[in-house]
Amino acid sequence: MMGFGFGFPFMFLFWILIIGLVVWAIVQLASRSNGSTTNHQGVGRTSTQDTALEVLKQRYARGEITKSEFDEMRRDLIAS
Repeated sequence: MMGFGFGFPFMFLFWILIIGLVVWAIVQLASRSNGSTTNHQGVGRTSTQDTALEVLKQRYARGEITKSEFDEMRRDLIAS
């Protein structure tokens, strides 16, 4: 009656972990192949990087920076 002692629960968990990793890898590869990702806020965006000015506009729209901060940072970016 070997094989049904302490090792059985651990082997079961091992295979569950392996299957979970395979599913996770497939999901990651599928999301990369269609060219879209999700940022930390759950908002979808294309795989191309946002330009600094677009990020600045988004921060202003969310209310993270004031109008004067926006204008100053925009001038700095355009001057560069």
